[in-house]
Amino acid sequence: MDYEGFFAKAIDKLKAEGNYRIFAEIERHAGYFPNASRHTENKKDEITVWCSNDYLGMGQNPQVLKAMKDTIDLVGAGSGGTRNISGTTHQHVILEQELAELHQKENALLFTSGYVANDATLSTLAGNMPGCVILSDEFNHASMIAGVRHSGAEKRIFKHNDVADLETLLADIEPSRPKIIVFESLYSMDGDIAPIRKICDLADEYHAMTYIDEVHAVGMYGPRGGGVAERDGQMDRITVIQGTLAKAFGVVGGYIAASQKLVDFVRSKANGFIFTTSLPPAVAAAATASVRHVRDQGQERREQHQERTKTLKELLTDAGLPIMPSDSHIVPIMVGDPILCKQVTDDLMSRYGIYVQPINHPTVPKGTERLRLTPSPIHSDEDMAELVKALTEIWSRLALKWAA
Repeated sequence: MDYEGFFAKAIDKLKAEGNYRIFAEIERHAGYFPNASRHTENKKDEITVWCSNDYLGMGQNPQVLKAMKDTIDLVGAGSGGTRNISGTTHQHVILEQELAELHQKENALLFTSGYVANDATLSTLAGNMPGCVILSDEFNHASMIAGVRHSGAEKRIFKHNDVADLETLLADIEPSRPKIIVFESLYSMDGDIAPIRKICDLADEYHAMTYIDEVHAVGMYGPRGGGVAERDGQMDRITVIQGTLAKAFGVVGGYIAASQKLVDFVRSKANGFIFTTSLPPAVAAAATASVRHVRDQGQERREQHQERTKTLKELLTDAGLPIMPSDSHIVPIMVGDPILCKQVTDDLMSRYGIYVQPINHPTVPKGTERLRLTPSPIHSDEDMAELVKALTEIWSRLALKWAA
């Protein structure tokens, strides 16, 4: 077999379809988010970032930066190994305590990323309970799909956020079989929010566990930043809350929060936890500082963020741009064609110094390619005016479809 030829043809096919991904090389400036620099060959240009998942700008927070720097000076760079051999540090333990407290659960467990947390936890839970059935929302993240697949358990897919379809599936399962309802609180490509209370009601009625992915909601919603489940008063009804430290908390890593016994079960059996070197202690310390700040002092920041999101949506709507309905801080704009979607983002970067990544297949279904804007509390009125002006000009020049 011509291996190199096979790879080349696959890449050529992606390029022809408009789905080849090009990563912009950017350099963030501490204390100046959303401003950054873009590197191209020997050139460096200043840009404004409009697609970061560092939703609150906590990756620039002085308390977070100080915690990371101080911990490096105190204990060094790496963790020393996997958690079960030599890599459980004091910083890991403190962070897990803070995360358990944030979600009002008995315990929490750290992973190297949100992807690993979902994959390892779901595969371990469902894969070790005989006869387990997973009921999974059709729009769940790839990491959740991976965990379901790797569990080897029977799965049943329910229509997105459709509690009637979910109940039909639940009613068809032998009552004595273990069941896990797997869903996200906030779906990051559309910005819609799950009917958590109704899903929990069904879980109670049919004796199912609930597993919620709050990665795009932790830090952002609820009086303490516990997520949509906290905002909706449902946090205590969720069996497993999974979250990330890489978005609103501005660092990196993933976690679950649940009962003491469930967390201990996953800790003892999950390969994705047992055989992975743990996060550097400085990262854990920075995440702890961020969680504490967002939980105890972050309400004003959350309110500012909601105001900025509302303002941007209104400006885009007034301009006639085709923004998709969204119940959250995610602001998607429909393009519907992968090549045109990339053209829009290329023009934004090259002509206006505005950084937005195109969202194409397989992240979203073909024909629904879009821009995904993520306003922050730090984006100014001037930033928003420049963005809307640029998009309006590009939409006219490329003859793209406007809002109906």
